[in-house]
Amino acid sequence: MRKSSVVPVWLPWPLPARWVVTGFAEVGDQRTGARASVVALTGPSLVEGPADLLIIAEEPGIGLGAAFAGLDGPDPGTGFDEGPPNAKIEVLGHPAPLWCVDGEDDRAVYAGEALGNWLWTICWPADAGCMIALAELSLIDARDHDLDVPFGAFSPRLED
Repeated sequence: MRKSSVVPVWLPWPLPARWVVTGFAEVGDQRTGARASVVALTGPSLVEGPADLLIIAEEPGIGLGAAFAGLDGPDPGTGFDEGPPNAKIEVLGHPAPLWCVDGEDDRAVYAGEALGNWLWTICWPADAGCMIALAELSLIDARDHDLDVPFGAFSPRLED
């Protein structure tokens, strides 16, 4: 998947303590390459129990992030980025602002832009403290690295 993707494959690196990668997914075809990529992770939440996190990069209009967020349209919607950002995440050594998006109640959804593509972070459960965790993530593009990544069981979030 990594090499056929025309969008970044965002991977937090180094991974937060006790977090593992639980899957990869993409949207696209062999002719045009992946137009959206997903990295799934699982680790301890800041409140209680495990948390799941999806990091999605996609070209505008694809709709994968919106589908995982539980939105009707293909993008975060107009006005989502009005006002100051709710969180910032480091992308390739630079801060990228993220805004809270009203998705399904059981998840925390943030969206922004990086390298001309949508950047989505979607975390379950909604109160897992993902906003604080996002502030400590540093994303790299996995297409550019060969890493020894710790893997866990495949994420059921990717089975839909």
